[in-house]
Amino acid sequence: MTPISATEATPVIARVEDFDQRSGTVAERLLFNNRLVIVALCLLVTLVLGYTAKGLKLNAAFEKMLPTQHPYIVNYLDNKSQLGGLGNTIRIAVEAKKGTIFDAAYMETLRKLTDDVFLFPEADRPYLKSLWTPAVRWTGVTEEGLDGGPVIPDGFDGQPDSLDQLRLNVERSGEIGSLVSADYKSSVILIPLQDKNAETGQPIDYADLSARLEQLRAKYDNDATALHINGFAKVIGDLIEGLRQVLFFFALAILVCAGVLYWYTRCVRSTLLVMLCSVVAVVWLLGLLPLLGFELDPYSVLVPFLVFAIGMSHGAQKMNGIMQDIGRGTHKLVAARYTFRRLFLAGLTALIADAVGFAVLMVIDIRVIQDLALTASLGVAVLVFTNLVLLPILLSYAGVSPVAARRSLKEETAEAESQTKHPFWAFLDLFTQRQWAQRALLASALLAVVGFAISLRLTVGDTDPGAPELRPDSRYNRDNAFIVKNYAASSDTYVVMVKTPQFQCALYPNLLKVDELETQLQQLPGVEGTNSLAGLSKRASSGLNEGSLRWYDIPRSQDSLNTVISYATRELFNQQCNLLSVYVYLKDHKADTLDSVVKVVEAFALANNTQEVQFLSAAGNAGIEAATNIVVRKANAEMLMWVYAAVVVLAFITFRSWKAVICAVLPLMLTSVLCEALMVGLNIGVKVATLPVIALGVGIGVDYALYVMTVTLAGLRAGESLSQAYYKALLFTGKVVVLTGITLGVAVATWAFSPIKFQADMGILLAFMFVWNMLGALILLPALAHFLFKPASAPATAQGGVPGAALGGPDGLLDKAVP
Repeated sequence: MTPISATEATPVIARVEDFDQRSGTVAERLLFNNRLVIVALCLLVTLVLGYTAKGLKLNAAFEKMLPTQHPYIVNYLDNKSQLGGLGNTIRIAVEAKKGTIFDAAYMETLRKLTDDVFLFPEADRPYLKSLWTPAVRWTGVTEEGLDGGPVIPDGFDGQPDSLDQLRLNVERSGEIGSLVSADYKSSVILIPLQDKNAETGQPIDYADLSARLEQLRAKYDNDATALHINGFAKVIGDLIEGLRQVLFFFALAILVCAGVLYWYTRCVRSTLLVMLCSVVAVVWLLGLLPLLGFELDPYSVLVPFLVFAIGMSHGAQKMNGIMQDIGRGTHKLVAARYTFRRLFLAGLTALIADAVGFAVLMVIDIRVIQDLALTASLGVAVLVFTNLVLLPILLSYAGVSPVAARRSLKEETAEAESQTKHPFWAFLDLFTQRQWAQRALLASALLAVVGFAISLRLTVGDTDPGAPELRPDSRYNRDNAFIVKNYAASSDTYVVMVKTPQFQCALYPNLLKVDELETQLQQLPGVEGTNSLAGLSKRASSGLNEGSLRWYDIPRSQDSLNTVISYATRELFNQQCNLLSVYVYLKDHKADTLDSVVKVVEAFALANNTQEVQFLSAAGNAGIEAATNIVVRKANAEMLMWVYAAVVVLAFITFRSWKAVICAVLPLMLTSVLCEALMVGLNIGVKVATLPVIALGVGIGVDYALYVMTVTLAGLRAGESLSQAYYKALLFTGKVVVLTGITLGVAVATWAFSPIKFQADMGILLAFMFVWNMLGALILLPALAHFLFKPASAPATAQGGVPGAALGGPDGLLDKAVP
């Protein structure tokens, strides 16, 4: 093997006085000839942004989760003012541990709890429902005809007579399965939330709201009663609470990265500098967010660590290059400038690819994902300065440990001069040969086919009941399971809005159509029940005729229908009687359940909508989630198309070779396919929390291919064989690719133990993509190159007339990586 000598590319300059300060690009001269100014500016910016980062808030907003341009959400927002309680809602199920709810002590507890939540400034009080609220009424047939009133009887005093009357009223209210469990052992307080805190005018602070709900739980959860709470606000509150534990896993991941980097370099100062610059990037990001009016939410809180991970990856490459030059005897300032020349273009291209991977998420019409995209893109933009500029400048001052530098050079020289290659690098180099290349491509093709077949079963939406962001045994999911088990009118509610001309919502033909829709929906296995003005009319008709089921139908007489309306609750129709609400109560919000409901409603609307009467989807939390799933399903394919288009363009600009683009991009595509197959195997659906992972994996994974392909391509253009060029790439950048791939994979794999399930899912998927993208760059890339590339007939000449200065060795790779 020919040794990789510094003289092949750049001369070894031991004294800085012998270095031509006017050499290099304009950017290099501007930055390195003003090092103190750059460091001082970075220190000032870090102090300022570190101070502003103190104002960063961790919160979430229900509205940010909505795909506001989707027709379902447009319909919901257009009618939101007349659909109280069908959006962001909390349910508190108050369980009687001993006996039933028809107990004086239980009812007193329920009254106090209702009063407490009524005073919440976030509560939409007119729509708050409990057995104690006047809006919860009963309707019955008496000797005088239809009668009704509040469920809590006048003069209720908790005595046996009052409790008997309460039981009768509950049975006639139609709230069994909705506000009261079928076994009479619990009842629900329904708390619709406003968009803002009524007292402060600020967005809802979900962490504070969740904490107050837990205070109520502590207050009323005793030997007699237990509270079970669910709803979007509680999910977000529990996520925010769990994120405090997540910080431990972030710290653990950082320690893993630092430990492995130090093990590789045996140099404390360079390891600390790489970590410092990555941390500085995170500080800048966190400081910029409040200045730009952004908040961190439970879905974007992982971005700072991703920024740190990307920074560690690029920083390790810079440190490795400088260490090799210093080991040869080059002055630390000169080594830093050489490394800046060699790796700035590849690093910049890789970071742009990372940014594009994040930025394409902007095509998804969900604000929380768009905020994540902007946050991550901003973090990557910061890395361009902190890791591509600041780190080489700091290393130009600090240098690296002489012992570590000599050790690095000794290993590199020994590997290069040895007639026998290092076993690991020799194994990887086998994939430049036809037999091994064919095996690699055949295995990859087989994996791609199998992975694609499995990925076709990938679910868009939730695959489990409850909140998939949390562990199945979390307090929230246990509470949710209790509510689902005991209430037919579950928290998963899909609401169809029926628009009619004014004062015509109760016309017989309109109610007949509503009843027909309900009948179709009730046949679905995922539907627990339905409720509408049509259903109420049928029950009233039967009641008015001595309970005979022969009369269980919608009355044809408009006078009879008008009588029913006078006793109906306003949640079934609005004041102008031009909007009916059809409630569809679901067993869960799994993707299959939602898809079946959407298909029935869409087909019915297509067949029955007229100019005057329209059946519109959808309100209710299940309706909103159905719309979100539709947007995510479309965005998943569209997002991948855009991210790969951007990566292809960037790779072509960097390599100026379509063959090199194929070598870099095909391994990424294989990883994407296998990642989707892994999601199927782990029962992870594509949703707001997981959708960004695949795009992030492509953007971050292209880094490995860019570094390896750049060095390999340089050698090929210098006239070397593929084996020679690839082996040099392995010795120069391949080591760090393996280092960062395994390190970051192990670091994020620790997230699998997080109490937050969606973070655990992201950790597993990111670890898989880090490792597989690394393997793709080291195995599939040379295998593809074997069939696509032929070595140049003569060595290339670099700028300045020094043969190989740009392309012949690791010290001049990227000065001119063009034909």
